[in-house]
Amino acid sequence: MEARAVARYVRMSPRKVRLVVDQIRGASVNDAYALLQFSPKAAAEPVSKTLRSAVANAQYRAEEEGEFVDADEMIVREAYVNEGPTMRRFRAAAMGRAAPLRKRTSHITVVVETKE
Repeated sequence: MEARAVARYVRMSPRKVRLVVDQIRGASVNDAYALLQFSPKAAAEPVSKTLRSAVANAQYRAEEEGEFVDADEMIVREAYVNEGPTMRRFRAAAMGRAAPLRKRTSHITVVVETKE
């Protein structure tokens, strides 16, 4: 059983989110939960939310097919971050100039599957 979850337009730089996502890729779901719970990175929260959504999607799909899937028997098969649209803003700078600010967004994708 395979399921995915996508969190789009997360207001965080993809570079920062990739640091967290790289840690959980290939891990069992329980290990990934533990890593994310105790990670000091702010990106751990949206990644954790996306992982929980992927596990819930897998359990829902299994239930529809009349099967049972336990979260203990699942692994994070894929986890990646794509760049979303960048919001461009300007900040006042010296001598009447404007300095650009780029507020980056991310699209987080997590795919989980059962161990075989």
